[in-house]
Amino acid sequence: MSTVDLARAARRSRREARARTDRLVSRMFFIVQCGLGAATAWWVASDLLHHSRPFFAPVTAMISLGMSFGQRLRRVTEVMIGVAVGVFVGDVFVHVFGSGFWQIIVVVVLSMSVAALLGAGMLLITQAGVQSVIVTTLVAGSGQAFTRWLDAVVGGCVALAFTTIAPAGPLRRPRQQASLVVHEIGEVLADTARALRDRDSDLASATLTRARDTESMLDEARSLSAEGIAVVRLSPFRRRHLPGVQAIADLLEPLDRAIRNLRVLVRRAAIATWREEAVPTAYLRLVDALAETCEDIARELGQRRLPTNARVGLQRIGEASAVLDPSAGLSGEVMRAQIRSMVVDLLMLTGMPLDEAREMVPESMTTGPQDD
Repeated sequence: MSTVDLARAARRSRREARARTDRLVSRMFFIVQCGLGAATAWWVASDLLHHSRPFFAPVTAMISLGMSFGQRLRRVTEVMIGVAVGVFVGDVFVHVFGSGFWQIIVVVVLSMSVAALLGAGMLLITQAGVQSVIVTTLVAGSGQAFTRWLDAVVGGCVALAFTTIAPAGPLRRPRQQASLVVHEIGEVLADTARALRDRDSDLASATLTRARDTESMLDEARSLSAEGIAVVRLSPFRRRHLPGVQAIADLLEPLDRAIRNLRVLVRRAAIATWREEAVPTAYLRLVDALAETCEDIARELGQRRLPTNARVGLQRIGEASAVLDPSAGLSGEVMRAQIRSMVVDLLMLTGMPLDEAREMVPESMTTGPQDD
């Protein structure tokens, strides 16, 4: 393996390790919340309702919180209903007909049918069937008829309370995800410039794939933003954060446009690399500068600040991108055009209106050949 391959593998390993660590940190509140929710559900069912071994209370709390990650309120309610339906149907059926081979068939079909009639999705319909099987095969002890259904309701209510009263970072998580998206844009731009300078077609292809994958990161940001707005509106302890969450939601449109322009830029850079088409050094400097500015924007978003400090750097890039190099080919000019569009998008990401952002990017002008 060559030195270049080793360096590339090392960068990839560091990037993956950082992504996994960031993922753990971002979900730590949720993980702790699941643990507290399960323990609270057990305590309510065991100590307050005096149920013996209330298995379904913590299980339902965990399932409701876990399966609803990213769409908390609506999914908690849906999962709670799905689990409660399965447990209730199983409890009733076992109480009347006992448990066995044919009972499992009937109770699964019945509980899943009831869940479907209630409008549940396939995942929740399946969950209703799973819970009914557990109830059917775990026969309740003497005097415990229907307590398992009540335990499931207790667990679901605890999960709903935890989601409403102590939501998992409705303001922090959308902003963090937006920061990660902008950071990824900067990384993709930096790799694009590196691939062009080194004429590395493999890196160009990998970077193009990575640019296309940013769409999934943006989808997660949209989901987290929608969740944040829903949670903040319902949580009495977080309602004051609604303007902040709405501000993050407003950033998603320019971020979406920036990602679309990024993909066009990277695709054209990959074509230039494959065809060994030269791109003016001045244009590569623009890509580098834009990558650095994206890092600044990501840093400020991660620190819960609107990235207004990045406007100066973006204005400089916009002014520099107005200089057209006559030696540039088609790929170079397409890249320059996308850089100019991304400058406008990122200026809007800093909170600047569209008209003002466009004024920061002057009309193109032709100069003599640039020194390479």
